[in-house]
Amino acid sequence: MRKTLTALLLAASLPTLAFAAGDGFEPRPMHGDGHRGGHMMQELNLTPEQHRVMREQMRTQVKNQHEITQRYLDKLPAAEKAAMQKELQDNRDKTNKAIRDKLTPEQQKQFDEMLKKIEERRAERAEFEAWKAERDKKAE
Repeated sequence: MRKTLTALLLAASLPTLAFAAGDGFEPRPMHGDGHRGGHMMQELNLTPEQHRVMREQMRTQVKNQHEITQRYLDKLPAAEKAAMQKELQDNRDKTNKAIRDKLTPEQQKQFDEMLKKIEERRAERAEFEAWKAERDKKAE
């Protein structure tokens, strides 16, 4: 059960990571010497159209993984779901604190605003999901 829960937690975090990565495929230094290696999109030397198609495919993959993960999470007992959500939130808080501690005061303000917007979007999404579930329940 622990292995399954761990796998589900990892899979559940993938959409967050994809969201945090953003749309662009900006080059990122991979080594201390400034060499930019290991980044698939750069190494393939894709055209803008190929970039667009790759981004769409990656978004579809992330969405599908999220849906699969959600199906399994829906089968968990409420107590385990709540424990998982708390652990995920604690982990987010810990990461955000570590990031924030490395920022200047001005950057901290910007970071706090970004987090606020993310939380607003998360709340809107939760509200939408609740509305959708209620609508589907009424349709049955």
